Amino acid sequence: MKTDAFALRHIGPRENDLQHMLKTIGAETLDQLIFETIPSDIRLKSDLDLEPAMTEYEFANHIQKLGNKNKVFQSYIGLGYNQAIIPAVIQRNVFENPGWYTAYTPYQAEIAQGRLEAILNFQTMVIELTGMEIANASLLDEGTAAAEAMALLFDVRSRDQKKANVCKFFVSEEILPQTLSVLQTRSTPIGVELVIGNHEEFDFSTEFFGAILQYPGKFGQVHDYAGFIAKAAENEIKVAVAADILSLVKLTPPGEIGAAVVLGTTQRFGIPLGYGGPHAAYFATKDEYKRSMPGRIIGVTVDTNGNRALRMALQTREQHIKRDKATSNICTAQVLLSVMAGMYSVYHGPKGLQYIANKVHASAATLANALEKLGLQQTNTAFFDTIVVKADAKKVKEIAEQNEINFHYIDENTVSISLNETTSIADLNKIVTVFASAKATQATTIESLSETNHFPENINRTSTFLQHDVFNKYHSETALMRYIKMLERKDLALNHSMISLGSCTMKLNAASEMLPLSNAQWNNIHPFAPLDQAQGYQEMLAKLEQQLNVITGFAGTTLQPNSGAQGEYAGLMVIRAYHQSRGDHQRNIALIPSSAHGTNPASAAMAGMKVIVTKTLENGNIDVEDLREKAILHKDNLSCLMVTYPSTHGVFESAIKEITQLIHDNGGQVYMDGANMNAQVGLTNPATIGADVCHLNLHKTFAIPHGGGGPGVGPICVAPQLVPFLPTNPVIATGGENAITAISAAPWGSALVCLISYGYICMLGAEGLKQSTEYAILNANYIKEKLNGHYDTLYSGEMGRAAHEMILECRPFKQKGIEVTDIAKRLMDYGFHAPTVSFPVAGTLMIEPTESENLEELDRFCDAMISIRKEIEASTADDSNNVLKNSPHTLAMLTTDVWNFPYSREQAAFPLDYIAENKFWPTVRRADDAYGDRNLVCSCAPIEAYMEN
Repeated sequence: MKTDAFALRHIGPRENDLQHMLKTIGAETLDQLIFETIPSDIRLKSDLDLEPAMTEYEFANHIQKLGNKNKVFQSYIGLGYNQAIIPAVIQRNVFENPGWYTAYTPYQAEIAQGRLEAILNFQTMVIELTGMEIANASLLDEGTAAAEAMALLFDVRSRDQKKANVCKFFVSEEILPQTLSVLQTRSTPIGVELVIGNHEEFDFSTEFFGAILQYPGKFGQVHDYAGFIAKAAENEIKVAVAADILSLVKLTPPGEIGAAVVLGTTQRFGIPLGYGGPHAAYFATKDEYKRSMPGRIIGVTVDTNGNRALRMALQTREQHIKRDKATSNICTAQVLLSVMAGMYSVYHGPKGLQYIANKVHASAATLANALEKLGLQQTNTAFFDTIVVKADAKKVKEIAEQNEINFHYIDENTVSISLNETTSIADLNKIVTVFASAKATQATTIESLSETNHFPENINRTSTFLQHDVFNKYHSETALMRYIKMLERKDLALNHSMISLGSCTMKLNAASEMLPLSNAQWNNIHPFAPLDQAQGYQEMLAKLEQQLNVITGFAGTTLQPNSGAQGEYAGLMVIRAYHQSRGDHQRNIALIPSSAHGTNPASAAMAGMKVIVTKTLENGNIDVEDLREKAILHKDNLSCLMVTYPSTHGVFESAIKEITQLIHDNGGQVYMDGANMNAQVGLTNPATIGADVCHLNLHKTFAIPHGGGGPGVGPICVAPQLVPFLPTNPVIATGGENAITAISAAPWGSALVCLISYGYICMLGAEGLKQSTEYAILNANYIKEKLNGHYDTLYSGEMGRAAHEMILECRPFKQKGIEVTDIAKRLMDYGFHAPTVSFPVAGTLMIEPTESENLEELDRFCDAMISIRKEIEASTADDSNNVLKNSPHTLAMLTTDVWNFPYSREQAAFPLDYIAENKFWPTVRRADDAYGDRNLVCSCAPIEAYMEN
């Protein structure tokens, strides 16, 4: 065995397994299987033009040398990003722990109670610091959270406002520049008119439905917004406030003065800068708006025994169900980062956060005093952590950079300085020396910090926060380490067993890909640092874009979208800009097959398009004749087709080139959803099938871990005609010559985790990438054939093959009283996470094993599914007291003195021999979703607070 070949470590099946697997599926060779799976007319004629694969050791050296090209300065740039201290106990036990970063979104609540509790802590933290009533489980970044706030306020307009088409939204000129750019992108397609101005001069006209304020302002000025919000309320104008989370420890929470939404980023709560991300945004609002709130909400409910259980609440709000009626297309959150931010608050507690906030504020006040002693004017009349100094910016910049310091230079005479929790007295003296040198005067030495508040007494926070036990008992490292481990043990992640989720591609997240994320040369760079300080990043990102161009066959890539759904939206907005550049402003119709992912129609609606659904045939393929009819009917207004390939049904449709040509013939562009790209890489590509743009889920195909629901990265790759429209950023320009405004806040989105995909491609190379795709298809077809005779596969290709995933038919089991959910819950007893439930077809399971699972694990999974099939046969419709209906079985059930079930404890918990070696115990019985939605609680609360009377 070549011990240094990364592909052999990444791909699960061994060489000596191959013949057994091929025999099982009825193929002589792997080439024959691929021939029978992928239409020959779309197969690539040559290998991918990529550099030879690196060994893991070579990549480690390469990435270290590349990281050395980044210059880690002390950055006081601010603008929503601040250097933070990551507590080592959180870095080691959460950030670097596969028990946390390889978990999936907690749709299966019973095996995700640890993560759900950690997110509930995050929501509680947000609710209490903002003074609001309800919070979600995090969003993507501050810019997109602000756009979601605008959309929510637009959605909850009064009946009279909607009737009068009130569509103006006031944006304070104090807003962060990147947030404004995202608002500009998101407002126009949905019919919102932005009005930017000074909040002190706003006239509260009835033409406005909402407003957004920055607290503190983009350059640090703290305003008292109580009067503004009160007057806005009098005129039926709802106000969103983008607030610095740490400042809310000291400043009056916006919720206490009537804000409708409070949002921001939690990056400074122990999350690395990472050149822009990933960071967990927060979003809090009033309870009355909960059904319009974007993203996921973790709620408290009870299980079958009436015990406390957590789960994702109000899921009918989500775009998967509401589709084009959804007000948001949010699919990926930033769960791993929100867990870290929540743990930061758990570790420090209210007194710790007060200490940090006081220190940051005192540092800013002390620096302001010292600079004023030099004769420099500081212009912020009230501030928390950021001061504005009148000085010769050019001279200051030159001296500062010689001292490895970054400030923000507002204009030639104005410099802003944002301080953070890492700032020491020595750092303050270094800053003073820079300004003294620029002024050619002697610096005074700071000996201690000032304790005077530099904002009015009436906006000083007086309310308490974080009084729950969880924020007041884990302040030693030992205690927090054990708390984190306790929660981890309640979660089933990829480090325990295969997670065979169709459409979600839960593959190996190799340690060699992950290690660079902990390196300060990569994780401590400010996203708005000068480009010459981020040369390592610039080389890596440019190379990754080039690699993705080669893999997709396209001409240009943007890495800015920080989720798959954001990638969808970005692709549609680029198509929109392309049509408008040609004068085709009327092209606003998106054709979407009925089998499409739920975010497709939601994204199209957000992009201002009219969704027209096309039919699918009984075999699951697109109904080409129906598509033809609708494309021709709407040819004058056709914008695009949104198509997933291979299809959501797990099939390579042979008519795909005919379909894409049909759209082009009628003036449209083809958007390909990249959710199933793991079946294409190295064998075919979006350009070959005739697409014009695709998004890629780097958190699926390209090995970024799911992190319990995020981070995700959703870059788009585009054909030559769309390259000029790729998105830019207002602080550091990116994108094409006719770039659309920003899709997300940071220029390169969640740049830090792009290192993972870069490593994945570099270490696999062209041959390894191709092999990964081949083995993903092999593994899927092996499962399909092993389960043949026990479960029917709903759809297959023309030669009877699945792509990299398949749908199992479970609806006939209703005759036995068994629902697909019962199978999902029973799999927990066998130590497995359920496959994707009831998507894209209700009452089915969609299975995708990926290439990383070895033969032994595939067999264990198949044995479990076959055993469950026998349990189904033994069930009867009139007897619900069976092993399936009662699953999952907890340790508490197995160890109680009373056992009132018509089957043995052994059958309940250990139905197959392998389970005893590595038993995973669900910690709750089935969570009652309906109960939780009726009695919604989304913060830490005593049991009495949500028990029904």
